[in-house]
Amino acid sequence: MSSQDMPEENLPAEQAPAHGAVGVADERNPFADPGLPPHEHRVQDIDERAARRSERAVALLFTLSMLATVGFIASYVAIPADQVIYVFPLGHISALNFALGLTLGTALFTIGAGAVHWARTLMSDVEIADERHPIAASPEVRAKVHADFAEGAKESQLGRRKLIRNTMLGALTLVPLSGLVLLRDLGPLPETKLRHTLWAKGKRLVNTNTNEPLRPEDVVVGSLTFAKPDGLEETDEDFQKEIAKAALMIIRLQPDNIKDKRELDWSHQGIVAYSKICTHVGCPISLYEQQTHHVLCPCHQSTFDLSDGARVIFGPAGHALPQLRIGVDSEGYLQALGDFEEPVGPAFWERG
Repeated sequence: MSSQDMPEENLPAEQAPAHGAVGVADERNPFADPGLPPHEHRVQDIDERAARRSERAVALLFTLSMLATVGFIASYVAIPADQVIYVFPLGHISALNFALGLTLGTALFTIGAGAVHWARTLMSDVEIADERHPIAASPEVRAKVHADFAEGAKESQLGRRKLIRNTMLGALTLVPLSGLVLLRDLGPLPETKLRHTLWAKGKRLVNTNTNEPLRPEDVVVGSLTFAKPDGLEETDEDFQKEIAKAALMIIRLQPDNIKDKRELDWSHQGIVAYSKICTHVGCPISLYEQQTHHVLCPCHQSTFDLSDGARVIFGPAGHALPQLRIGVDSEGYLQALGDFEEPVGPAFWERG
């Protein structure tokens, strides 16, 4: 009920005494502050044995939290993701999810329960009334705050109750490990997979359109042919992932038109093989200008000069196209003489 709803004769004639000050109710001040009730000591305040029992109880809760965190990590490592168990009354559920939820919930609950039990049984429970003060703190107030903080630290008995302090620090240190372990599920570690493709020494170049191995005479001067590694089929489960790294452009130039020495050394009779994946954002390159030997990425118009090491001559791409060293095998088919010597596609953070 607000003051507007109260009868005027029941409203106090003047403001009640400040909080903490004991007042006496009368006709002019019917809502006097009764003051704080007398403080009653807890058994832990007067019996050190009871205080030690509470200390051990708090330490036990913190220790259970540490064990639960270790159990969380062990469950994550040891329990298969597809294992199913029956738990009454939940029914058939994932064993991994059940173990992770139970252990993490226990770890967090026991930390909270230990902190509550510590505060209710060992920390000081004396109620103190403090008068309101201006927002701008005076030097005296700041000194009082520092003194109150020091007194609170003393009353918490953190320095005295070493068992509680050590187990609490242990529990708070281990709990974040649960979150770090979960980062493993962000995806598989890249390792060196981004640096390698299916191309290897002796792997034949197969025409993407005809699915037939390529011979040097199949590639005429001025033509553009797309190739893939021998053995990679569209029906393969990982076809899209592998072709995104191994897609190849085959162009035949006049050897005299090749300006870059390494490009010439890695070619075969003027046939050069470059990654089809643009080094800007990974679009497939498909536009070839025969007279200039330039290839153009249709997404953002990055342009590469295939007669000069496929260097960038226009556009946002930051790196030249990687070249694949090629030759011919004993049967006269074009083959790779190794993998790309640098990662294909857009630059990434491992590129040195």
